[in-house]
Amino acid sequence: MKISIGTKIKDGPWGGGNLFAINLKNYLEKNNHKVVYNLNDDDIDLILLTEPRRTSESSMFTHIDILKYRQFVNNDVVVVHRINECDERKNTNFVNQYLLEANRSADATVFVSRWLKDLFISQGLNCKKVEVIKSGANKKIFFSTNLKDDVPDNFKVVTHHWGANWNKGFEIYKKFDDLLENDEFRKKFSFTYIGNVPPKFKFKNTKLVEPLSGEELANEIRKNDIYLTASINEPSGNHHIEGAQCGLPILYINSGGIPEYCDGYGVMFEKNNFKEKLNELANNYLDYYEAMKSYELDSEKMSADYLNLFNYLIENYDLLKTNRKSQNILNIFEKIIFLTSRRLKRRIKNLRFYN
Repeated sequence: MKISIGTKIKDGPWGGGNLFAINLKNYLEKNNHKVVYNLNDDDIDLILLTEPRRTSESSMFTHIDILKYRQFVNNDVVVVHRINECDERKNTNFVNQYLLEANRSADATVFVSRWLKDLFISQGLNCKKVEVIKSGANKKIFFSTNLKDDVPDNFKVVTHHWGANWNKGFEIYKKFDDLLENDEFRKKFSFTYIGNVPPKFKFKNTKLVEPLSGEELANEIRKNDIYLTASINEPSGNHHIEGAQCGLPILYINSGGIPEYCDGYGVMFEKNNFKEKLNELANNYLDYYEAMKSYELDSEKMSADYLNLFNYLIENYDLLKTNRKSQNILNIFEKIIFLTSRRLKRRIKNLRFYN
């Protein structure tokens, strides 16, 4: 199968969507599938739309590009739209409507949590095939050493984020930082934050570590005892998954899709009971630590679920095609322009190859 993933992959520390694309690509190639990141080939079997906003740094193509490709090049291609974003996450007011419009190009839609799926359905999503596939991290990098036998004297709490939006949890992280002013509290807990912070935001009692990725990040996480996530309206996130795979019990906020990933592997808190729930986790630490051995969300499981869906859609292509609405968007003159531009791009590519 030839699969086009619409993500512009970045090196080094980056967001969860970037890690998703890397992990899925590696799994698909390991299972003998061809992965590309554009719509240049005529024989693509399946397109995975991940970021339809052309202004995004991670976008390789948009839903409009897909509709042109299907209308003028390959009408048999299957299109899957992965949605892992929403207005509620960053207090914006345009993302949901744009994603709903982009979803018109899709034969199937994948959400990263039930919370996000229900949100979009309530706002008018109309796609025949809808799935929830949870995210996962690379277990070869993020793994637990399972070496703790005793309750720590001082609980080292950690979190990490690439994004610096306030909704990433900085209200709670500031509250934690303020609590550490108290000598008795500081004897029991310490806090490390890895990643970017909002402009002008300063920690007073927290260890701040620059953004890390891969093994460096995993090694830093494993130095700690508890993983904290306070991210508001997070559709899924990768940070708490990486913490959980490193064996750290999770203190997680009751918001967005996060509880779906953390239930049974730590303690959930609300904004008004953070301190009490932190103490609850600490007082029952070894029980929660033992539970982490069964945490099963990783990139292998995630990628296998995607491949199973892709195979199902290819096998049931005729049914998918009957569910499509007419989506012809361009006239004959625009078709000529589109195909001419496509041929020119190929000639330029070939000239570069031979030179």
